[in-house]
Formats: sequence, structure tokens, C-alpha cells
Amino acid sequence: MSISENYLRLRDDLPKNVTLISVSKTRAVEEIKAVYDVGERDFGENKVQEMMDKYEQLPKDIRWHLIGHLQRNKVKYLVGKVHLIHSLDSVRLLQEIEKQYEKSELIANTLIQINIGREESKTGILLENLEELLQACEECHFVKVKGIMATIPIGNEESSMYYFTKTKEVFDELKTREYKNITMETLSIGMSNDYKVALKAGSNMVRIGTGIFGKRNYNL
Repeated sequence: MSISENYLRLRDDLPKNVTLISVSKTRAVEEIKAVYDVGERDFGENKVQEMMDKYEQLPKDIRWHLIGHLQRNKVKYLVGKVHLIHSLDSVRLLQEIEKQYEKSELIANTLIQINIGREESKTGILLENLEELLQACEECHFVKVKGIMATIPIGNEESSMYYFTKTKEVFDELKTREYKNITMETLSIGMSNDYKVALKAGSNMVRIGTGIFGKRNYNL
């Protein structure tokens, strides 16, 4: 199937309340355009510079999602260009986002990224540090938290369900609280190889790259 056919099949299979993010990292502008032309508007990028390059070349109604680790010195480039930052994972990063967005008097919409599997190779905040970050978010004026994002350890369906369920429990618990600047609207879990399990666990946003664009050619 073509890229556009892959996208349409996936979109039609997803529940109506689930947002599909087409992960376009390393993909050519022409490939992104093929999915855009059949209705997609939400695209996910890992690197700020790559997102900026594509932002300049593609239609301005695209909603760009920064789903990769965000370095503090790159935050300034995102202001006014990114729809949702999925990877808020520290108080220091939060403070930098607040500082840069204040300059333009714009609001940064973010998700808190949780390292639910406590993997040293992955970014994301550990659960024992989450409360400190939440308290810092309440003090902001230009950052809004819209939910939770997580990537999980590679495993089988049973282990995936365990980590997705654990993340959903955090999401649901936070949803019962009243915060300033924080609402639990979005649970961004699930990728190409495990999104069906994530949906069963309660995800309402999935990030799919290979399932739409095919496998990347790392030799290019």
C-alpha cells in the first residue's frame, strides 16, 4: 500500500476520540505532503532543527508536535511554531519554556513525559520527581500542561499492557485533582508496534511512523 493508503487505513481503524500523530522524523517533505493531501494535519518530529526546516517548506495549517527530547537551548526556536510539546520532563526545561514564551506572550501547550519503565537510556521524569514538576507548573503563566506522554520498554503484549496501564493510572489519578495550569486531557501512549495495546489501556493519542511511512532506510 502507498503512504496515503496506510494513513487512511489507520485513521479509519482508530476510535473517533483518538488523535493520530504521523511521526515524520527523517521523512522527506514529499512523503509528508502525501499524507497531508489526504487530510492529516498532525505531524511529530524528534529534532527541533528538522522540524524548523519542514515548517518552512510545508503548509502553515500543519500542527507540529515535538515528541523527542527537548534541549533547553532549542526552546526559543519552537515559540509560535509548535502545536504541542510532548517531552516536558524537568523543572529546568519548564523554566526555559516559560522564559522563552513569556517574551512573545504566547502559551506553550505541553505534555509531561514520564519514564514509566525507569530506563536509563530514555528521557522522561521519574514518578518520584513528578510532584515537584507539577508544583512548578502551577507557578507558570505561559505554560499549560495538557496531559501525559510515555514511551515504554520494548517487550511483549503482556509487558506493554503493564506499562501502559501503569501510565493510565497516573493519568487518572492526576485527573481527580484540581491544579492551576494543568489538565489531564491527553494520554499520548502507543506507537506503530504497540498502539492497539495502548488503545485497550485507554490511550487517546498514538504516535505512528513506520505504520504509515514504512521502515526508514538508514543507509541514505
